[in-house]
Amino acid sequence: MLFVITPGADWAYAISAGLKGRAVIPAVGGLLSGHLLATVIVAAGVGTLIANHPFALSVLTVVGSGYLLWLGINMLARPATPQADQIDPSGSWQRWAIKGFCVSGLNPKVFLLFLALLPQFTDVAAAWPVPVQMIALGLVHTASCAVIYLLVGFGSQVVLQTRPGAARFVSRFSGVAMIIIALALLAGQMPG
Repeated sequence: MLFVITPGADWAYAISAGLKGRAVIPAVGGLLSGHLLATVIVAAGVGTLIANHPFALSVLTVVGSGYLLWLGINMLARPATPQADQIDPSGSWQRWAIKGFCVSGLNPKVFLLFLALLPQFTDVAAAWPVPVQMIALGLVHTASCAVIYLLVGFGSQVVLQTRPGAARFVSRFSGVAMIIIALALLAGQMPG
């Protein structure tokens, strides 16, 4: 739960979707799809393979960081300014869902968290096989994300819908947060 309530790239994307009007559900659906993908990958053992091959993890980190950087720069350059009667012509539901999937599905922190945490809550002597336990834990995590991300997305929509100045500030702040997260991930890849 602490991972879910900590603001990060997923929160910034949910806020951005809330500011765009009717995009919260597809954006959050995309984010959740990325978490489900990470769950399946880790449960299938591919996560361990990626963790054991630093180059593969580095490639995933660089690609994910580049995508977050691109999203953050776009949010900073073109902050959302909702209006009461706004219909968002700039993006379809599918586009919002795909972007959300990429935000969470390419986030190496999600894979690392799953690799570090999920195995600690499994028991080889339990009635369910370990991969099934990991899937169950991943589903609990994804359900928690659904609740929090929907609250964040719809909350930003309600609170900021009538405050265009505050909406621009929050959108720019979310963009800066994505840029900082992307740069921090990239800095972690530099030889130390």
